[in-house]
Amino acid sequence: MAVTTEQQQHGLTAHSHGRAEKTGSAPISSRADHFTSFDVNAFEVPGGREEIWRFTPMKRLANLHNGAEATGKAAVDVKAPEGVVVETVGRDDARLGVAGTPGDRVAAQAWSAFTEATVVTLPGDAKSEPTTITVTGAGEGQVAYGHLHVHAKQFAEAVVVIDHRGSGAYADNVEFVVGDGAHLTVVAIQDWADDAVHVSSHHAKLGRDATFRHTVITLGGNVVRLTPVVTYSGRGGDAELLGLYFADAGQHLEHRTFIDHAESNCRSNVVYKGALQGEDAHTVWIGDVLIRAAAQGTETFELNRNLVLTDGARADSVPNLEIETGEIEGAGHASATGRFDDEQLFYLQARGIPEDQARRLVVRGFFHEILLKIAVPEVRERLEAAIEAELEAVGV
Repeated sequence: MAVTTEQQQHGLTAHSHGRAEKTGSAPISSRADHFTSFDVNAFEVPGGREEIWRFTPMKRLANLHNGAEATGKAAVDVKAPEGVVVETVGRDDARLGVAGTPGDRVAAQAWSAFTEATVVTLPGDAKSEPTTITVTGAGEGQVAYGHLHVHAKQFAEAVVVIDHRGSGAYADNVEFVVGDGAHLTVVAIQDWADDAVHVSSHHAKLGRDATFRHTVITLGGNVVRLTPVVTYSGRGGDAELLGLYFADAGQHLEHRTFIDHAESNCRSNVVYKGALQGEDAHTVWIGDVLIRAAAQGTETFELNRNLVLTDGARADSVPNLEIETGEIEGAGHASATGRFDDEQLFYLQARGIPEDQARRLVVRGFFHEILLKIAVPEVRERLEAAIEAELEAVGV
């Protein structure tokens, strides 16, 4: 397999796992065999029938999957406290690409097309105030690519908020390198304009005894597809992936999590909750957990729940758990999709609460578990207001 000069500089190569370089329609029996490569040409152009694309509306991706050239540039603004280092670097920076390898053609296209990256380094042995990274789309009808690298050094304790807004089509890779003993909390907000298309891969690499809290909030955009991937480079790592999404009429919101347990005595917990309202509102959650043979003592669980508020909305939920060793602490998954709980509504109405208020209370309670864990009060209040506005729009 050909290796580019850039990949040689990084010590990185395309991974074929013993398969042909070009990925086709051949089924993958194990998540461990999922094809990854930094070379966009190693991926065939997806048609939508492939397993990893079968839920995605390909015609609405602004050709991000088919080599669309950048016609604009997304603006990246970082507000960081003292001690946090923010850099703009070129493609040849050796730190880029160390957290993970693109696992689909859009991610590889984003890697191939970005011209400069933003690198945020969080100091070790210190607790810093939240760092806010605002990414604004290139504008309606424009296509842009980007790359963000966040490094929490050994024993760092930090919170990073990534706020996406504006218009246009945007594809990017986001890296989180969490050093030994570090504690990194990330809140990624997708609050795009109605026309926006966003396809993003998040790669997190956890060191020994590192803790990673990753919360995705997806509210805006025409099509949003996020793929958070977590790997461990040392024992004792702890990852929690949380998600909250609210789809309106015509929106497609897709989240595909993957936890790759290859080290012993590591933990992971995934909880994603979504609400849907309006004709052709569509949400997709795919949750993959792989426990490799060497990952003894693993403890993992994943949960997805969807609340359908109106007719015409559709939620797809597919949890997957693959275990290659019997020496684990525990593993499980659960998924549920349904409408309002009539018993809850009856209970509230029986105590004098009008039906519309009762319905809002049920939705607030549905999301409460996720909102409660958002570490930045200003962000939590903003999201609570956004959910309230969504409910107002549909008269719930």
